[in-house]
Amino acid sequence: MTNSLRHQADVLQDRIGFKLAARLSDGTDSLPHDLSERLRAARVQAVSQRKRVRVMQTAPALVGSGKSAALLLGEDGPGIWGRMAALIPLVALVAGLFVIDTIQNENRAQEVAEVDAALLTDDLPPSAYTDPGFMQFLKSSREQEQ
Repeated sequence: MTNSLRHQADVLQDRIGFKLAARLSDGTDSLPHDLSERLRAARVQAVSQRKRVRVMQTAPALVGSGKSAALLLGEDGPGIWGRMAALIPLVALVAGLFVIDTIQNENRAQEVAEVDAALLTDDLPPSAYTDPGFMQFLKSSREQEQ
């Protein structure tokens, strides 16, 4: 039962209780004093019993449906420690993404440095790689090797 359905059931139960109390109170004026006092004491006892039942309903429960299960923590929901425990995976995720981004940036910088070092230590000048004739030379040399 969801919280909204439980709330609606509680409101409906309270309305029925008020209507029933009003109907019972209509005839109390004509009752003798000792009987009306016994009824008042019974009402007080009933109200105190109802409050005890609500406190006892907040126990955790495991609900299964098919291949899935859920842990219900009562009407109050998880406390402060439960909320903090729920934040731990989020913090781990953010830290993991930060580490992954840092490692990828370092790898990219290392790859660019290797390409730059290869270009600068090669026998050809870097301007040769931008020359359209050099690309034609590379294509023709590959065809001759095959």
